[in-house]
Amino acid sequence: MAARNIKTPVKTSAKMSDTLFHKSSGNIFADMGIPTHEAAFLRVRAQLMVELIRVIRSRKLTQVAAGKLFAISQPRVSDILRGKIDRFSIDALVDMLALAGLQVQVTTKAFRKVA
Repeated sequence: MAARNIKTPVKTSAKMSDTLFHKSSGNIFADMGIPTHEAAFLRVRAQLMVELIRVIRSRKLTQVAAGKLFAISQPRVSDILRGKIDRFSIDALVDMLALAGLQVQVTTKAFRKVA
């Protein structure tokens, strides 16, 4: 199937008053309309994946070397680097960070008042 070339109109006006902005909740997944409980899991997984990517880049690891460090295959490392968040559980991401010598800490904060 050939890729369709869809053109999206681009607003070229420089007037800020014509542009709508919405205050972020701090969780892009919730801002996209994903249910709160699911958005929370996605945000945690995304943060853990970002840390794994930082480890790979800061240590200048090849995908093969990162796979050995994290005890996963090279294609799984590629999935991390491509941000394929749906392919990893929180447990798996925490395990990989631990294998890299990092300790994961969890903090919580209230994001809205609960009756």
